[in-house]
Amino acid sequence: MKVIVGLGNPGAEYERTRHNVGWWVVDHLADVWRLDKWKKDGQALTTSGTVHGIRMRLVKPLTYMNDSGDAVQPAAAFFKLPPEAITVWHDELDLIPGRVRVKRGGGAAGHNGLRSIDRRMGSQDYWRVRLGIGHPGQKERVLGHVLADFARADQDWLVEMLGAVFLGVGTMFPGMELMIVAHIAVRVGDGDLIGVERVVRIGRTKHRHAPRQGECRNYHIHTHIFCPVC
Repeated sequence: MKVIVGLGNPGAEYERTRHNVGWWVVDHLADVWRLDKWKKDGQALTTSGTVHGIRMRLVKPLTYMNDSGDAVQPAAAFFKLPPEAITVWHDELDLIPGRVRVKRGGGAAGHNGLRSIDRRMGSQDYWRVRLGIGHPGQKERVLGHVLADFARADQDWLVEMLGAVFLGVGTMFPGMELMIVAHIAVRVGDGDLIGVERVVRIGRTKHRHAPRQGECRNYHIHTHIFCPVC
């Protein structure tokens, strides 16, 4: 069994913020893998299913970012999973906008969600997929940066990054964390632009026929962020 965690904060006021980019990925995975409906389980929203013969459980903590470990550790303990069976998707200040990196283990690099998971799990030996959002330049501006909505100026690199991510994770075998690098480790200006444009075009077409927020988000969230209707 594999557990995939998307870090973020609950509540409509945080839905489009930089801190919630991990949530968007697991929302997309639940959609393309056709998993069960999301349901509340303890301090998280979860959904499960079998993908390519592997039992998958997706987790969105409802604890707020700083206490993410309170939602992740119970899932690992209940299924008696080792840390390496867990993959956490999260925003990363120390990567330039649009860059994606994968690693197993290591420090939290100041990310409070990872710190909480490290503390509650008693281990750092889990997988992390780091989605670059860039650093605002000054330490005192960090909180406002991660809790702010993505700006329209971010649209080009964000659509490219999430398009590459969605194309990669939707077709890869679950749990093959190292394969993510080949699929989606991109910089701004890199990547499969034809594929990304195809995803964006399909997403926008779908959106015109499904302007309600939920349908738009569940189809392609990267178009939802800049949706003039939603």
